[in-house]
Amino acid sequence: MRLACDTGGTFTDLVVEDGEEIRLFKASTTPDDPVRGVLNALTLAAEHFGMERQAFLSKADMFIHGTTRAINAILTGNTARTAFLTTEGHPDVLVIREGGRIEPFNFTVAYPEPYVPRRLTFEIPERIEADGTVHKALDEVATIAAIERLKAMKVEAVGVCFLWSIVNPAHEIRMGELLAEHLPGVPVTLSHALNPTLREYRRASATVIDASLKPLMFDYLDSLTRRLREAGFTGRTLMVTSGGGIMDAEAVARAPIHSINSGPAMAPIAGRFYTDRDFNQAEAIVADTGGTTYDISLVRDGRIPWTRETWIGQRFRGHMTGFPSVDVKSIGAGGGSIAWVDDGGLLRVGPQSAGSTPGPVAYGKGGTEPTVTDCSIILGYIDPDFFLGGTMVLDREAARKVLQVKIAEPLGLSVEEAAASVLTLATEKMVGAIDEITINQGIDPSNAVLIGGGGAAGLNAVAVGRRLGCAGVLIPEAGSVLSAAGALMSDVTSDYAQMQYTTSRRFAYDQVNAVLDSLDARCKAFAEGPGAGALSVTTEFSVEARYMHQIWEIEVPMTTSRIRDEADLAALKQAFHETHRTIFEITDPDSDIEFVTWRAKVSCKIREGGTGRLPMEDVAARVARRPVYFTETGWTNAEVIRFETMPANAPVNGPAIIESSFTTVVVDPGTLAQRTDGGGLKVTF
Repeated sequence: MRLACDTGGTFTDLVVEDGEEIRLFKASTTPDDPVRGVLNALTLAAEHFGMERQAFLSKADMFIHGTTRAINAILTGNTARTAFLTTEGHPDVLVIREGGRIEPFNFTVAYPEPYVPRRLTFEIPERIEADGTVHKALDEVATIAAIERLKAMKVEAVGVCFLWSIVNPAHEIRMGELLAEHLPGVPVTLSHALNPTLREYRRASATVIDASLKPLMFDYLDSLTRRLREAGFTGRTLMVTSGGGIMDAEAVARAPIHSINSGPAMAPIAGRFYTDRDFNQAEAIVADTGGTTYDISLVRDGRIPWTRETWIGQRFRGHMTGFPSVDVKSIGAGGGSIAWVDDGGLLRVGPQSAGSTPGPVAYGKGGTEPTVTDCSIILGYIDPDFFLGGTMVLDREAARKVLQVKIAEPLGLSVEEAAASVLTLATEKMVGAIDEITINQGIDPSNAVLIGGGGAAGLNAVAVGRRLGCAGVLIPEAGSVLSAAGALMSDVTSDYAQMQYTTSRRFAYDQVNAVLDSLDARCKAFAEGPGAGALSVTTEFSVEARYMHQIWEIEVPMTTSRIRDEADLAALKQAFHETHRTIFEITDPDSDIEFVTWRAKVSCKIREGGTGRLPMEDVAARVARRPVYFTETGWTNAEVIRFETMPANAPVNGPAIIESSFTTVVVDPGTLAQRTDGGGLKVTF
């Protein structure tokens, strides 16, 4: 039995996979102690199976966890007090960033603060040249004096990034030894070990972000693994990474930067599987609607979208992680998004969210602002007596009163019109976000299927799909816990990189192959260690390269694992030209190519295919009707069907409501829904 758990802003999702069956569970997230929310979800699962929690957990051999703990800590400023140690004369790496500006002539925007303030930035007397030679030896007397200042300032973590340590890490290694000796117990991150990339800002930023997260994430993961063990779990604890793979919790604690986007990264993986299964490998727009955010990504040609431009916050104004991650765009629109009227009398939705505490007004937990969920209850989309399978009864009348006072009366609308307007505006925000990753990049959404994931997805996924003109909408059977389901489909992975500059004109065969040998050995060691027992192991090599005198590199997949002769080099050059054409629509085959950083990624498959399926329930179970409000029809007596009771390929004509214990799908008038052979819900227009 395998368990996958994703802690979101509102709910903690749990998927239990037992053989070929899966079961879904949701518990409220507990921001003050997220592990408690995880344990609550596990308790619900144990009760479902008629077992004590300890007996239930003793049957599980794997627990895979995704969390927003790291990103939330950064956004709220709750990371450790971190110092930045850099080469003397270069204290402004984190201040200047990479020099870009969103609005070059808008001088009303304050200059963004660096991740580590200047008062905690220390210049260390040392310098290594680009060829690896020592220009200035590390001044250990001055270094120890700087460490004493760190101690006096009660620094909780240290990031070290020296110039050209990726070529010769001797000074960084010695710096780490001195810190361990004179500042024991304080976590340290060395840039050459964490992120050996050429780009100084990206390497420095990754280093300090990672260091700042170490105390927090170590405590969190230590608490998680300890409390799981105390609760009866004896299996392997894994963490979801930003790169779309999974790693042992201990490894993530050592390099917590990998956990920054751990939750959203899983949705595209699940979306790809469900699209291949139910829509014949069509292009997929994967939308994961949670309580706080609307996370979207695009899967094309079966490939998960990647980006090396991973910013926390706005581009150039935020902080770059310096690591590749699954490319997911997020906007503040979800089930808990708050509706409000601005000073100009215009209706707004989000980005503020009620979250899990206090939550929507209808939750009865102290919420005072109307949300998308409240509006969905008012319109009849959500049954207040069947929320989370009836385990949580909602207060529809309280939601109506708040919406009337704060939205309907100021806008001169009826309560129903106001609620429908909130849903329409939320839909338009979602459509606009999807336009940015499709139409703005020359992609026609009419060729794609919209995957609706997240507990709030079904409220307006059909409306979003119709508005975009998509080929259809698919709500997978595990759609309400899409990220957690994606975790069950992921491989145990690790990435390694090493810089070795050379050019196509004077290619350094021996040096490059030595680097590739080293990367290959690290991948094999990982496969024999954390990846031991895998069904299969795949190692992919790539190189960051550019045309001569270009500023930025692109990542080029290698067709061979070594570059042994002219034929291998010719194949690599051709791969570069083809990749460049795919990205920029042009090539320059007569130009020389510079090869900078060589990479290897090892993937250890621990399960074939996707996940198990939800079991079918008695097809004679409840089929009812209830009043539902649509803008086109007003109040109508719509058919209400339990998702678990639907046989495959039986058509359901809108307007209708298809609900399960964890999500509600609104089938708009003029649309057709049917259960696929794979188990998902397919809606066409």
